[in-house]
Amino acid sequence: MTAILIAEDEPRVSSFVRKGLSSNGYSVTLVTDGRSAYFSARNGGFDLMLLDTDLPGMDGFAVLRRLRADGSPLPVVMLMSRAGVADTTAALEEGADDYVVKPFRFEDLLARVRLRLTAGRAASTTLAYGSLLLDLRTRRAHVGDYAVDLSARECKLAETFLRHPGQVLSREQLLNQVWGRDHETGSNVVDVYVRYLRRKLGANRFATLRGMGYRLEPI
Repeated sequence: MTAILIAEDEPRVSSFVRKGLSSNGYSVTLVTDGRSAYFSARNGGFDLMLLDTDLPGMDGFAVLRRLRADGSPLPVVMLMSRAGVADTTAALEEGADDYVVKPFRFEDLLARVRLRLTAGRAASTTLAYGSLLLDLRTRRAHVGDYAVDLSARECKLAETFLRHPGQVLSREQLLNQVWGRDHETGSNVVDVYVRYLRRKLGANRFATLRGMGYRLEPI
């Protein structure tokens, strides 16, 4: 299921957006301050973030600036309180993929969300991080001069890690992203397939963080 992070401190807006996205089949997580927005975006395994510009603690521009400085490719749609040229230009220059200005129609926001999710997935059929390169068309992974074919499930798991480089992904997040509803509660299938990838791509490439999950390392 596609996971969307909403960073919005206005209850009326966040409730409106959350209900609309959930009813359209998205998995939604809400945070209400800038620091939580930043750390959730870095570590949460989300596919897109809706980011309010006027968050407490750290405003949306600062959150976005830090994410892009960290190299995060997470698609970000800004929720803007003002429609001035300076504000919209600043949002795009900081690395926002799109923006909407409050008040907005949910249908307009949903269209932008779908567009950015589609654009992000179609942007490239080749993903890379560190010495690892994955060709999604052929399901072939390259590590330096070494190449290996992956099964469909191995490829999907590797793709999930590569789309969230350096982020800690929990077993539950990986189950939802790779297996969807096709898994049993308490299944150890994630651990099994991480072992498969370690054998094929390098034992040190996938770090285990006890009680948290796994992280792709840039080796």
